[in-house]
Amino acid sequence: MMKIIIQNIDNHSIISTESNRKVIELIHENYIDWMHACGKKGRCTTCKMIVIEGMENLEELTDREEFFKSKGRLKANERLTCQAKIKQGTLVIRVADENKFPHVSYSE
Repeated sequence: MMKIIIQNIDNHSIISTESNRKVIELIHENYIDWMHACGKKGRCTTCKMIVIEGMENLEELTDREEFFKSKGRLKANERLTCQAKIKQGTLVIRVADENKFPHVSYSE
């Protein structure tokens, strides 16, 4: 079982029994509006998440994530939700300030 907690969306919890799913798939299946300007293709960083806890519960960085990390567009504690797959356990994340939607209410 996997659990995703989105800290700055009122600690919203998503629970799934399916492993190796992309984080953005689980977020969208739970009706949470999350930015993804390139259509979930790993061509931008608008879907990035800040990982607070549980980085070890994600699959290794993809080639696209490695590319953006090498360009300084992804920090060590950031992953792309359209690329990162959750394997197991709990993942605690935040929406990056620069990727927040104006119509969504965020908590701090």
